Amino acid sequence: MDRRRFVQDAVGVAVGMAVTPLIVSGAGAGAGAGADGEGSVKPLPVFGDESVLAQTYPFVLPRPGYANAAIEPAVDATTMGIHHDTHHAAHVTSLNNALSAQTALHVKSLGELLVGLASLPERVRAAVRDNAGGHANHALFRALLTPGGAKAPCGALAAAIVRDFGSVAACTAALRASGVGQFGSGWTWLMRDGAGALTVKGSPNEDTPIADGRTPVVGIDVWEHAYYLKYQQRRTDYLDAVLSAINWDVAATQYGRA
Repeated sequence: MDRRRFVQDAVGVAVGMAVTPLIVSGAGAGAGAGADGEGSVKPLPVFGDESVLAQTYPFVLPRPGYANAAIEPAVDATTMGIHHDTHHAAHVTSLNNALSAQTALHVKSLGELLVGLASLPERVRAAVRDNAGGHANHALFRALLTPGGAKAPCGALAAAIVRDFGSVAACTAALRASGVGQFGSGWTWLMRDGAGALTVKGSPNEDTPIADGRTPVVGIDVWEHAYYLKYQQRRTDYLDAVLSAINWDVAATQYGRA
């Protein structure tokens, strides 16, 4: 298997092929909250050369894709705006700063950087791990909250969940427990391995399953910046709200990537 195919398989990307709702594109837009018009919800575009995982240096902040108020009351508009315009944007800026002098890495896509973390120069490895991970993680999280779509797993994803967890309720309970139990800042993931098996696991900081060759199917941010304005210390309430707002059509597309 050549290196390019390995990266595509591990990251779950078939660049330029499928129309999917994985990650908001719009390279170079750098748009802030409400860029698509308050109250508007637009379908996410082709997952192709402008998509987040296919981006190369200089990396760009994707457009929000829908209005920040579109998923209230699950997450408030202010938090969604700060999440995108401040936290996600900071990861993009920091990643570009870390790689500005690393010209040999400018040809690598975001997905390639994440899969190949161990081979990166030590002086930039931690910054790439944190900020390439943060870029990918936040883009997926925003996509998973796209308004509309299925509100429960169906099709092949639902069958896999029942196979590996016993029921959809058991899977969502595992995601909730993992998120509640994640010490400090991090994420909770439903992820698929190369054989199609689903597991739930938490990760610290901006670590991502992509770096381990797994495909994230659902990822929920449990950093305090994702929920504190509305929920304060009540992470459990936040997780319940987000789990009820997930667009499972997006998750199903993620499951079908591996």
